[in-house]
Amino acid sequence: MKKLSLGVSDLEVPNIAVGFWRLNRKTDLKTAEDFIRTALDNGANFFDHADIYGGGEAEKIFSEAIGMNDTLREKMFIQSKCGIVPGKRFDFSKKHILESVDGSLKRLNTDYLDVLLLHRPDTMMDPEEICEAFDILKSNGKVRNFGVSNENIWQMEYLRQNLNVPLVANQMQLSIAHCPMIQSGLNVNMFNDSAVERGSGIIEYCRLNKITIQTWSPFQHGFAAGTFIDNPDYPELNAKLSELAGKYGVSKTTIVMAWLLSHPAKFQPITGTLKKERMLECLKATDIVLDRDEWYGIYMSAGNILP
Repeated sequence: MKKLSLGVSDLEVPNIAVGFWRLNRKTDLKTAEDFIRTALDNGANFFDHADIYGGGEAEKIFSEAIGMNDTLREKMFIQSKCGIVPGKRFDFSKKHILESVDGSLKRLNTDYLDVLLLHRPDTMMDPEEICEAFDILKSNGKVRNFGVSNENIWQMEYLRQNLNVPLVANQMQLSIAHCPMIQSGLNVNMFNDSAVERGSGIIEYCRLNKITIQTWSPFQHGFAAGTFIDNPDYPELNAKLSELAGKYGVSKTTIVMAWLLSHPAKFQPITGTLKKERMLECLKATDIVLDRDEWYGIYMSAGNILP
């Protein structure tokens, strides 16, 4: 697999990450083990977790399925997230961050996380308190790198000015059918709906500051509304995906991932499937680079407009 530098860190990681938000106790452990080992065998060794995935159990299931040990741990990059107390609040307090990391480490059966992300913004965040938590986690070796998710440029800028460690990643929802951060950048100073600033400048800000944008839900339209692949509401998009899939001899799934990887911002898409075959289709995209005509053709076939 192709690699990318994760932000300003010294990590050289696969340009496609494997996510486990669907992993739960309904998943057969042997199936989970086969999935994880297949990812490792194909060079996809960057694994994305969160303390709330699988009702808080995904990390533990992952560790149990793979039989985590020191030898295996050194073959992978593990990222987790904290800060959401489901249905109650967002919590970036020092106490919550430290306790959440300890919980993740215990469930994952590891001594450290390669990356910790703050999971969505917390309007009550105290940057000095976050700084204290990050400094403790960095100094005791429990977390090696830090980032955020779903934050705008001003939230990141405010946080960065108060931290002693860099932010290496921002995890954002992005797909062909959900791309406000691209739409607003293309429709600057226009009166159309695409000009509304729902993510304006985030791509450029992250590129300027060497913060990797990790893209989640690459096959979704709306917020977890379902996939656009083979969706009758997206006939032009699926026709275009089929055309390019035929040209490159791959599936539509592969072309969707290639669309994200072909952007010069060097996004790191995160897969969300637990189906081995679908994951392998995603990984094939690492070898495909779409040209401008193909990239914009896909973009516009999803109903996105140019000014």
